[in-house]
Amino acid sequence: MALKIGPLVVDPPVVLAPMAGVTNVAFRSLCRSYGGGLYVSEMVMARALVGGGEKTARMIAFEDDAPVRSVQLYGVDPRVMDAAVRHLVDDVGVDHVDLNFGCPAPKVTRKGGGAALPAHPVLFASIVRAAVRAAGTVPVTVKMRIGIDGERITAFDVARRAEDEGAAAVTLHARTAEQLYSGQADWDAIARLKQEVTSIPVLGNGDIWTADDAVRMMAETGCDGVVVGRGCLGRPWLFRELDAALSARALLAAGSALAAGPAPAVPGRAMLPPLGEVASVMRRHMALLCDLLGDDHGARDFRKHVGWYLTGYAVGRETRRAMVAVSSPAELDGLLDRLDPSLAADAVLPRGPVNGPRRVVVPAGWMDDPMDPRPPRGAEEFVSGG
Repeated sequence: MALKIGPLVVDPPVVLAPMAGVTNVAFRSLCRSYGGGLYVSEMVMARALVGGGEKTARMIAFEDDAPVRSVQLYGVDPRVMDAAVRHLVDDVGVDHVDLNFGCPAPKVTRKGGGAALPAHPVLFASIVRAAVRAAGTVPVTVKMRIGIDGERITAFDVARRAEDEGAAAVTLHARTAEQLYSGQADWDAIARLKQEVTSIPVLGNGDIWTADDAVRMMAETGCDGVVVGRGCLGRPWLFRELDAALSARALLAAGSALAAGPAPAVPGRAMLPPLGEVASVMRRHMALLCDLLGDDHGARDFRKHVGWYLTGYAVGRETRRAMVAVSSPAELDGLLDRLDPSLAADAVLPRGPVNGPRRVVVPAGWMDDPMDPRPPRGAEEFVSGG
């Protein structure tokens, strides 16, 4: 079945997770070429959006044929969030706003934002309320983690508050902020959240590396959709596999694919294309980045993706080293031409950050009065430049 987020119909029920420095226009366009879903921008600071700035403007740019314009915002002040959402809706013309309450980066949590903010549930509710009112008919969703750490669990309380304040859906990355990306995602927490939040969709996030993982998460937790982050790094064709496995058409053909029990057989579980096909995607990705940023900056931006694309392929250390220093599309073409196009991958291996656990940095005295409705002093101003 399709996922409904307010007036939006998302089929298959798949969302591309916002990833800093990754989910720009080029990467979103590449992923969307493989299948349906909701493709969200990088996280944008509400303060920077209100203050204006060339960098922030680039971050909220969209491809001309984007069917849904979706932006993720981070902020700690309801007033600033109100202004930022109004700008996105009235001036930019977005169709969806996602609020980030799950980012574990120290530069965010030390200001009381991201994964630290749900520890202040009254302030959290005020920010969601401000965003929902400013958005009008545009749906506002919320993404969070289980809590700050194992002792400070926040997701279940604030998810209900988000539901009460008019959020159109909630997403749970089933790890604490302290875990970062270590260990195994706790899908039981997603199942519990689905039991407690009943009037809006609940989406699950964490350890979805293949289409089979997505089907299994939905079957085991009852969640209404999945949010995919690290699993698509170096594998944008994962969205083709997810489309085949989770689209309304596929689910109808499979009968009750989301019923409890073993995951059904679905097409596209863990496709391992030969290296020649991967090389073709790498060329497309480079071209999109260069169109967006120019050849120099596009090539620099592409370098971070090389290791993800080549994960599992035995291409040799020297080849990898040369590719992560590539400076132009022509140079990339020359290096790719030297590879064996028939080379197979060893397995679908995890990609992206695996760091953690790490103590979460929060503002001084942040836990002294969790019901304090005020934003941290100095954490956000109306002036800025993104």
